[in-house]
Amino acid sequence: MTTTNTIWSRAALAAVLLVSGCTYSIDEPAPTSSSPNLFASLENQIQLFLNEGAVAVVVQIRWPEGEWSRAYGVRDLETKTPAQPTDRAQVASVTKTMTAVAVLKLVDDNLIGLDDPVNDVIPGFTSSLKPPAPITVRQLLSHTSGMPEVNDALPKDVDFHSGLAQTLTMEQGLQLAGTLPWTATDVGSFKYSNTNYLALGLLLQTLRHKPYVQIMQEQVFDPLGLKNTSLDHVDLNENGLLHGYVTLHGERVDITDNTFTVGNPAAGAVSTMDDLNLLMAGIFQGRALSASSLREMKTSPGFNPYGLGVWEHADGCSKDSRHEGRGTFLDYQTVAVSSGDGAYQAAMTVTTPPMPTELEDPSTQDKRYYLNDRIETSLNEALDRICTPGH
Repeated sequence: MTTTNTIWSRAALAAVLLVSGCTYSIDEPAPTSSSPNLFASLENQIQLFLNEGAVAVVVQIRWPEGEWSRAYGVRDLETKTPAQPTDRAQVASVTKTMTAVAVLKLVDDNLIGLDDPVNDVIPGFTSSLKPPAPITVRQLLSHTSGMPEVNDALPKDVDFHSGLAQTLTMEQGLQLAGTLPWTATDVGSFKYSNTNYLALGLLLQTLRHKPYVQIMQEQVFDPLGLKNTSLDHVDLNENGLLHGYVTLHGERVDITDNTFTVGNPAAGAVSTMDDLNLLMAGIFQGRALSASSLREMKTSPGFNPYGLGVWEHADGCSKDSRHEGRGTFLDYQTVAVSSGDGAYQAAMTVTTPPMPTELEDPSTQDKRYYLNDRIETSLNEALDRICTPGH
C-alpha cells in the first residue's frame, strides 16, 4: 500500500556496516519464542536494506511473553559509531498518531465534538484557507477534509538548504496551503494532506490555551511513559541520534537538523522504537482514550484504510485489524504497528540510502515509498509468526 504521508522531505543512504545489538529488561528475559529462527525472515529483510545502502535499521517487537530489539548499521557516516536499539530518529508522520490522541482527548473532555465544525474555532482557518464548506474535527483527523497539501505550495528549489533552515509554523503552513485551490467536491473524500494536522495543532492550542508542544508532553508523552520522545530541536551532537542523508548534485549531505519541522503536529516528533511501541500499546490497550474515542480512532470514515490518525492492516491472528503509524522523510522511513487489542507491537526505522530529493530526481520518491511498504510488510509478517490466533 503506497501512501503519500511524506512531509518536507529529507533522505539517507550509506555504509554497509552490520552491527547487531539486543536489549531485554532485567525482569523480562527473552523467552524461548525469541529464538533466532523466529525472526530469521525479518533479519534477512533487514540485511537486504543494508545491502541496498541503508545507514541504519532499528527494530523492536513486543508480545505478551517478551521483547526482541535489534540495531544494525551506524548512527552516522562520519564516526561510524554502531547503532543501538535505544537510538532516536525523526519519525515523520507517526507524529500524526500522537497528535490524534491529543485531539481525541479534547473530545473526551467535552471541549469539542468529533463532528463539530472548526471553521470559526481555529484562528485564521477561514481567512487563510477559505474552506468551501464547514469542516469537522473528524474530517481533519481522517484526511477527508479535501484540504490542499502544504507541501505542494513549498518552493521547488533543488538546492534545499535555505528551505530547511527556517521553522515552518502552523500558521505559515495554513497560509501557504491557502494559496492552492480547495474545491467543494474534494470535501468528504480521502485526500492525504499534512495541512489537516497543522490545523489540528492550532485547534489543540486554542482549546487547551497552551502551546502545542506542552500539550503533547502533558497529554500524551508523560501519561504513556514516552521518556525519549520530543518535538524540540535536536542536538546534532546528541549521543544516540541516528543521522540522515540525501545527495545534492552527487554530493552527500547530512540533513539531520530538524529546524524545519520543530514543533510540527504532522511530522515533528523524534523518538525511539521502544517509545513508539509504548505509544501504540497505550492507545490500543485503552489507556490513552475513552472506549468510544478509541473505537472512533480505529474506524475509517471512508473507503481508504485510514481511521483517525492510524492506518489499518489485516491481522493474521484476529478478525480485528492491526493499526499503524507510518512516516516517510527523505532520510528516514518508520512504521509502528499494533494489534487491535494492544497485545502485540512492532516498530522499525530505516535510515534511507543517500538519494537525491524528488526535485532533483522524481524517481526517488517512489523508492522511498517502496521501502516504507517493505518495512510495513516485514513487521506484519513477523507479528503473524508470533501472534496467538483469536487473541
